[in-house]
Amino acid sequence: MIRPWRAFLYLFLLTHPGGVESLRAEPLHISNAGNILVSLDKPGGDSVSLSYTDSVVITLNGEIRFFRGIELELIVPQAYMAHRGSLALALYANLDRTPETGTADLDAQQLSMEPIPNKIRIIYQIPIRSNHGMQASPYSSLPTGIVPPESFPILFRILPAIKSLSEEVETMPFRLSAKPIFSDEGAVRIATRYPEQLPRRPFTVLIDDEVVERPREARLLKEGEHQLVIISDDYRNENRRFLIERGKILDLSITLQDTTPLVYFEAPDNALIFFDNEAVDNGRQPITTEPGLHEVRFQMSDYSVVKPMTIQRGKTYRVALAVDVSISESD
Repeated sequence: MIRPWRAFLYLFLLTHPGGVESLRAEPLHISNAGNILVSLDKPGGDSVSLSYTDSVVITLNGEIRFFRGIELELIVPQAYMAHRGSLALALYANLDRTPETGTADLDAQQLSMEPIPNKIRIIYQIPIRSNHGMQASPYSSLPTGIVPPESFPILFRILPAIKSLSEEVETMPFRLSAKPIFSDEGAVRIATRYPEQLPRRPFTVLIDDEVVERPREARLLKEGEHQLVIISDDYRNENRRFLIERGKILDLSITLQDTTPLVYFEAPDNALIFFDNEAVDNGRQPITTEPGLHEVRFQMSDYSVVKPMTIQRGKTYRVALAVDVSISESD
């Protein structure tokens, strides 16, 4: 004797001998229990309650560059285990329109169909890009091949696998959840600001030693630490590290500086500071100067320290007055 679900599966295979590739759009009359938006803003996903004849529409929304795929989780009532083989699950793509909640007629391409597995918690993973790295396991299955983003929205459907269902099955509540499966990537987007006195001169941006042609566009990177370098003949070179988080875009703002040398000073409050015999009124603020040989003098009462220094273009200097304490011991 062939069990009802085996007969159903056998009939399906007979009517679709070419597999998924041979399936064409077919007309559907559905009862849509709700629409789920899978988006970056809701990493935990969303869920909809449905019955034995209901469908759910799953739509990709907004920024999806960090998605490897989506995960569908169906919670099956414990009582259904006594009615195994009564219901089936089906997935459809390339819907000719996105239906609202309620009954609707539409055309769609069937991706997969199977009896509800003998589980309370069923997890489907659906890849949406190549190199997704997902594999079937005892805890989840891949019912389809790659479903590209342009094939969304997709339709998840519960439908009878046998002609007559018990009243208990007809009143059973199911719950479907959908959420994104993230890649191990984030992105960085670089904004640069020019100094007023030196606008729009050329510069080169490198990330991890690779030239970035369009730094204002979000660039995908593996999560973790990365290095940014800016090289220019007209601006100061920049060298900094930044951290990429999974599924997030980092906006990195950099103010370019011209190559005029800067000199900072550190000294006690009662010290007078002179740079090329000119008093430095505020030692906490850097001064600008020209490249070449210069002289710094610190004056404290009758004590003074003079230091010559050679300054180069594009460099920043910090000049600090150090006071040493010498201790000696003798018999």
